Amino acid sequence: MRKVRRLNSSHSRLATKQWDAIIYFIEDARLPLGNNRSEAALSKVALGRTNFLFVGHEAAGENLAGLYALVATCAANGVNPEAYLADVLLPIQTHPNTRIAELLPHEWKRRQTTGPPESHHQSSP
Repeated sequence: MRKVRRLNSSHSRLATKQWDAIIYFIEDARLPLGNNRSEAALSKVALGRTNFLFVGHEAAGENLAGLYALVATCAANGVNPEAYLADVLLPIQTHPNTRIAELLPHEWKRRQTTGPPESHHQSSP
């Protein structure tokens, strides 16, 4: 019987320490009950990290990490990475550095939904 009391006391102390988080969870219905989505996202990173050990050169690894981050940002913003990259890769070469934020996935998505996309491709004669 003593062991049961100790467990209840331990749970009580844990709940007291985490009270603010518990209240926040109860008040915000958007918060998930579990963390399966977070764990799934992290498992992709862990798998990628293992694969990135074999890219062959440090600069290639940095480029791959940048591309990986860009694709993850697309996924987080509900953007199809293939469509995004197909539309942005050519114009990014001549786009001013001071306005590079215009080409980020969330901005690209906003432009796609608010009107016809601007054509960055030059027409050939």
